[in-house]
Formats: sequence, C-alpha cells, structure tokens
Amino acid sequence: MTEIPEHLRKRAEEAKAKAAAKAAGDAPAEAAAEAPAAAAPSAGDSRIPAHLLERSRSAKSKKEGGAEAAVPAATGGGVATAVADAAPPPTATGPGGHTQRLLTVVKAGSIQDLKSTPIDKVHTWPHLLAVEFVAALAITVFTLIFSVFVNAPLLELANINQTPNPSKAPWYFLGLQELLTMFHPMVAGVTIPGMGIFLLILAPYIDKNPSNKPEDRKFAISLFTVQMMFWAVLVIIGSFFRGPGFNFVTPWTGGLFFEL
Repeated sequence: MTEIPEHLRKRAEEAKAKAAAKAAGDAPAEAAAEAPAAAAPSAGDSRIPAHLLERSRSAKSKKEGGAEAAVPAATGGGVATAVADAAPPPTATGPGGHTQRLLTVVKAGSIQDLKSTPIDKVHTWPHLLAVEFVAALAITVFTLIFSVFVNAPLLELANINQTPNPSKAPWYFLGLQELLTMFHPMVAGVTIPGMGIFLLILAPYIDKNPSNKPEDRKFAISLFTVQMMFWAVLVIIGSFFRGPGFNFVTPWTGGLFFEL
C-alpha cells in the first residue's frame, strides 16, 4: 500500500473535524425540518417515490444516532410499519479510516511511453565531426612522417632569363590550363567551371532520394562520374600529351614532358 505523506494526512484529519463540527451544528435544524416532513402527504399523493423517502429518513436518523423513525408503507391500506436497520451500509475507507481521496506522485515511466521514435538522422556533432577530425589528424601525421624520409621534388632556382619549355601548371591545375588552349579565357576560366559548380550545388535539390544504395542514386552517381571523368581526361592530356610550346605530342614518340 502506498504511504500517505504526513501533510496530506493532517489536512484530511482537519477536514474531517470540520465536517463533524458542522454536522453537530446542523442537527437541530434538521430535526425541525423533519416535523413538517412527517406531516407531508402520503406516498400515494407525493411525487417522490416512497422508497426514496424511506431511504432519506433512514439516513437522517442514523446520522443523529437515534433509531429509525416509522414511515408509512407503500403497500395497500397505508399501514405504518417500523423498519429496523440491522447494519449500516458498507463505506469505502482509506488508510486510517479516512474517506477523502488523496493525490500521490506517480512516476512518469509507469503511465507514459517514453520510447523514442527511430529516425534515420544523426547529429553532426559528434557523429560526423569527430570522425572527420580523427581523419584529419591521421593525414597530418602521415604527411609529417612521409616528409621526414622523402625529399620534395623541387627544381633548381628559377632563372628569369630562361623560361622552361613547356611551362606547365601543377597537375591539379592542368585541367584548367588545357581548357585555356581550347576556349576563350572567359569561357574556360569562368563559364565552364561555374556551370559545373552550380550543377553540383543543385544536385541535392534535384535528386531528393534518401537511399544510400548506389543502384537507387543513378542521377547523383552519373553527375559525379561525368564531372570526374571530364576533369581527369583534361589533366591526363595536359600531363602526358603536351610537349614544347604546349603542343600536342604522343608520349611514346615525342617523349614525356611532365614532372611532379
């Protein structure tokens, strides 16, 4: 059984004492009101059923502590009979005989379902950023160790009186340099790269498929493959198929003009 807090128990006892005092003060008034009720019309003339009148008078007499008064019977002839109450009706009582209903604190887990709905999203921190930070540290350590044992492929000091021929950009810019040999600088340096970047920005809004399976992401994979192959082909041509004067040569006949 749940233990009732002490402050609630005291409050219930005070309310019970006030109710008893009020009932003792209203007893003379109720006795005076019973006299006109005794002279009321019989059960046949009253609109209130006889069994309800009998129950009401029995309750009042038990409250005063006296014997139950005689009431006219509802049977034919109007003969008055006395009904003895053998035992009071059972009443529901709480701990200590209190009849007040008390509130208690109930843990939320016993009446609420706290199970979270599964979702397919996770927070950026720490699930993503932690992995990226560890990967960045690993690459930094690898580059540091690699640079200790392997020297950088640097050339001699630059001579302003002698320009190397061919003069090539680093390999990651050779694709752009290859475009400059084919188109106007405005087209090769701004329009074509800008269109590619803008298309990559629009890709998540065009392909909204949430699946992680490659067979379900044909648009995204095709777009990425086309751009990677386009840039890779330009870098390969600029690295191995361009000779002196940045002219087109074949490496198996004209030689290889490429240095890291």
